Amino acid sequence: MADFDAIVVGSGCAGPVAAYELAKAGRSVLVVERGTFCGAKNVSGGRLYTHSLRAVFPDFAQSAPLERRIARERITMLAPDAATTLDVSDELMREERYESYSVLRARFDPWLASQAEEAGAEFINGIAVEALLKQDGRVTGVRAGEDEITADVVLLCDGVNSLLVPQAVAASRPTPHEVAVGIKQVIALPERVISDRALCADGEGMAWLFVGDATGGRVGGGFLYTNRDTISIGLVATVAEMVDSDTPIYQLLEEFKQHPSVAPIIAGGTVVEHSGHLVAEGGYDAMPPLVGDGVLLAGESALMCVNAGYTVRGMDFAIAAGRQAGRSAAAALEAGDTSAAGLAGYRTALEESFVLQDLKTLRRFPHFMENTSRMFDTYPQLARDAMRSLFLVDGTPVKPVRKAMLPLAKRVGYLNLAKDLSRGVKAL
Repeated sequence: MADFDAIVVGSGCAGPVAAYELAKAGRSVLVVERGTFCGAKNVSGGRLYTHSLRAVFPDFAQSAPLERRIARERITMLAPDAATTLDVSDELMREERYESYSVLRARFDPWLASQAEEAGAEFINGIAVEALLKQDGRVTGVRAGEDEITADVVLLCDGVNSLLVPQAVAASRPTPHEVAVGIKQVIALPERVISDRALCADGEGMAWLFVGDATGGRVGGGFLYTNRDTISIGLVATVAEMVDSDTPIYQLLEEFKQHPSVAPIIAGGTVVEHSGHLVAEGGYDAMPPLVGDGVLLAGESALMCVNAGYTVRGMDFAIAAGRQAGRSAAAALEAGDTSAAGLAGYRTALEESFVLQDLKTLRRFPHFMENTSRMFDTYPQLARDAMRSLFLVDGTPVKPVRKAMLPLAKRVGYLNLAKDLSRGVKAL
């Protein structure tokens, strides 16, 4: 007889939700987390679309440690000396259906874990799972230090750089083109100062994404999220790009913070947290198999993350996948069949949900971004020069807009513009 019905490895967003569903179904479940506390090592830019959280915890807003409801979106093409920004505010952002919040994982993840504990799940922190136990190719438990713990089903929710996924489903480790390195700082400022600088009401905040000079013209981008009394700021750059870079990402971050469009937002703040993390960038086509004999994958261990340029999503995928993983595992336990066939309903459920449908829709975008270098150097500078032709006035005769824009288009090349536009439309 196994020690537990289920073992969940990792306590980010997917793991606790899966454990909650299993415990709620009356199953014995153990969550093993490498960090000294849940959230200790988890890093994200910091925006959660709450539709998936509401599906699990309808009353989450009453107790979840959320930061600010996002009421303003900004997307900026950054040149070294200028910024061209799309600034959006919309009353629909305040409606329950579309709500999103900034979050700090060191605060949010312990709350999420507490929901699973209250439902009956057991947690062990500060222990790394080093290997999976297997018998005749089937996952039967985990090895952590000198301890071997068995279970009828194991759920892997242990992050992008998982050592267990290759053991579980014979998947290859992600390539340097399929993952990015993320670096983040949390900067403390008074709550009122943040509201004023973000042009938001108290309790509301801004999500701001950057492309171009933020990463020195390399594939990747910057982000800035306003929290209640801090600002989360950072960069994400493809590992394949950074390997050959003469400028380390921590130096790029310092330069990004000094850019004229960014520096005034964080001026006078104090860095209270500095962290780094690998980020899944390969999209749907980089995902490993989600099911094996005695094992399920959810969240970042399954590379469930997508950067579409205008939005970055991972936490809502992880929560929804964790929910379905827990439910599917509970159903398989009830049926007495936790083989790959018995767990296959998990993938079917995800294919019917937004998780795999959204990842499939955007499956071409990672390839488009990596193979369109002009997005990160040429186009931000082109946007700057186009705006200069419109807004700078010095007393010389103004050119018709069409005549001012034609030389800019020629600089890139009409064919290049058409190709990039066509490929971008197809990718989205």
